[in-house]
Amino acid sequence: MTDNRNKKILLSGLKPTGRPHIGNYFGMMKQMVDLQDEYESFPFIPDYHALTSVQSAEEMRRDIANVVIDFLAIGLDPEKVTLFKQSDVPQVTELAWIFNCITSMPYLMRAHAFKDAEAKNKEINVGVFDYPILMAADILIQDADVVPVGKDQKQHVEMTRDIAQKFNSIFGETFKLPEVKVIETVEVILGTDGQKMSKSYKNTIELFAEDVDIVKAVMSIPTDSREINEPKNPEECHIFALHKLFAGKEQLFEIKDRYEKGGMGYKESKDILIENVKKFITPLREKRKEFANNRGLVLEILKKGGLVAHRRAEEKMKEVREKIGITL
Repeated sequence: MTDNRNKKILLSGLKPTGRPHIGNYFGMMKQMVDLQDEYESFPFIPDYHALTSVQSAEEMRRDIANVVIDFLAIGLDPEKVTLFKQSDVPQVTELAWIFNCITSMPYLMRAHAFKDAEAKNKEINVGVFDYPILMAADILIQDADVVPVGKDQKQHVEMTRDIAQKFNSIFGETFKLPEVKVIETVEVILGTDGQKMSKSYKNTIELFAEDVDIVKAVMSIPTDSREINEPKNPEECHIFALHKLFAGKEQLFEIKDRYEKGGMGYKESKDILIENVKKFITPLREKRKEFANNRGLVLEILKKGGLVAHRRAEEKMKEVREKIGITL
């Protein structure tokens, strides 16, 4: 294992809910790989969080294993990081209950995810309402310094800081106040329709997509009726938004120049994007197939990481139990 002494602690999770898309990759997954040498990293699989929407044991088991395989395929090194699943750290739900007892309902009603579900007249389960509390427990129990998240999760980390401060003010200094890490250039990844890339919008390009699916996704991108020789504004084009992720600097400059001067049609633009996406995804897809055939390795990595995360959490909870007065 890498010597992580004196490194700041980084923690972030990816829910086991279906297949990851390139928005997940550029928004969070890539950060975990890029930062694994700089921080003592704890990427984890928040399976209890997933229970708010996934209520099939078969689906849950499959998707937990898939997330591990996905992380390994993109270059996460289990010798450098502690990769674990949330349910292997039962102290998290214990801490969440304690946080429940110092957090008001009106405060939780401010959460964007809750307000969004309420606005859509969804039947909201208690898990969705309580989501920020469990997330706070995940972060604070591991003494995380840094939490890389997408822009839409930023509020949850801010709520985590509030909860930590409230606990500290009532029971004494116990928890660090974690910092949010959002990489500005990729804080929102746009989908094929120009909205935020999301499975619920059906506007994604899957991270390990087969070639035929890449072609289908890119060719579905809507465009206006401007002809090849007509100038176009690249910043208003959904195809160009994706070029920014996959084209090199020189190629991106050339595409932008041809858009603005006229001379590039949307079909050619899509063809270039398809080739670049294929070049990016193909090696990841092949590597993923190798790991998928080694389930024993996947389970061993989860077990090893779970033991490390469990041990750290138990040490923290000993302090918490003492502070709240239940240790006699």
